[in-house]
Amino acid sequence: MTHTINDVDIAICGAGPVGQVLALLLQQQGYAAERIALYDAKTAEQAEQDARSIAISYGSRQILQAAGAWPIKATAIQEIHVSRRGHFGRSLMRAADYAVPDLGYVARYGDIIRPLQAAIRNLSNSSIRIQRPVSVSNIEEAADHVRLTLSHADTGEINHVSASIVIQAEGGTFGDQEQRSLRHDYQQTAIIAHVNTDAQIAGRAFERFTEQGPLALLPQEDGYALVWCVRPEQAEHLLALDEQGFKQALQTAFGHRLGNFIKTSARLSYPLGLNAQAHATARTVAIGNAAQTLHPVAGQGLNLGLRDSMVLARALTRHLHNVASTDPAAALQAYLAERQADRKLTIRITDSMARVFASSPDGSFSQTLLGLGLGALDMVKPAKRALAEQMMFGWR
Repeated sequence: MTHTINDVDIAICGAGPVGQVLALLLQQQGYAAERIALYDAKTAEQAEQDARSIAISYGSRQILQAAGAWPIKATAIQEIHVSRRGHFGRSLMRAADYAVPDLGYVARYGDIIRPLQAAIRNLSNSSIRIQRPVSVSNIEEAADHVRLTLSHADTGEINHVSASIVIQAEGGTFGDQEQRSLRHDYQQTAIIAHVNTDAQIAGRAFERFTEQGPLALLPQEDGYALVWCVRPEQAEHLLALDEQGFKQALQTAFGHRLGNFIKTSARLSYPLGLNAQAHATARTVAIGNAAQTLHPVAGQGLNLGLRDSMVLARALTRHLHNVASTDPAAALQAYLAERQADRKLTIRITDSMARVFASSPDGSFSQTLLGLGLGALDMVKPAKRALAEQMMFGWR
């Protein structure tokens, strides 16, 4: 049998946080840096200038630390206040209750990427290869290698690379993705912006459930990162308002726990849905947003993806050091098995919360149960701890 001499051992399609963390962990655990390649359609400058706000759990901080990409520029979350608009029942989670310095953090996407790229540049030996801007236009899998077709946006050049294993780590957004086996359109749109109030509470995040969906305010810099989930027709109305009208609508939806809303940035929006499929072939596997796109309630998307990276690095490292194995299929299947429980539970939690608000009118039985459940959560300490630990650490 003829064996292909591959250009790289590991090809990672997508150089976002999930892909770069995977590359760094693989290098630390024994893969030669020059045998790992990352491909991304964005330039490094575009990635570093991306101002989207991202929620990072305390567990994700530990993964970034392990990858050599912490500290980052971020605002700490010490408390999370969860409530129902206009209803009795709330829950308050505090970092001190779980013996951690912070429950999580809020950072801009570019501020997460920047130290990751610096960590790759600063490797003491030969560095991980990163090619930008380049799109992977085709993937062909053979028995002993995978062949990638690369299209270079800056030069128009097309070339080919062979790899032993290919990792899909670039998923896009729900509205742009092909349908996967587990898919649900929530008929909600997320409106995102940066907002300021005149009575900010340092370190406290808010998840406020409304009839149309969750409204999150996450402490960030001098104000809050807003993620407001509403039905598409309401989103169109809110996006069309001037700043004063939008502030008034937000005030009505959220209330006065933070005083008055005094300023908002430009608003952006994107459709919300669940699109997930755990899948691997003999030499390819998808992780992060390429494997599961979630509703943003509880901010679990990137955190789940970083746990994917950590577990996959561990599985591939076992394969690397197994001298009797030249076939990576067993390692990829082991990865899927190890990630099954965490993925299923996180998807179930976020999907259940999103569906209640997407389909249940205010005053319905399910909404009433949710309000009662929030009140009971503070009294049932083991259940509250289990939820908090899943949101912070997952199963990894």
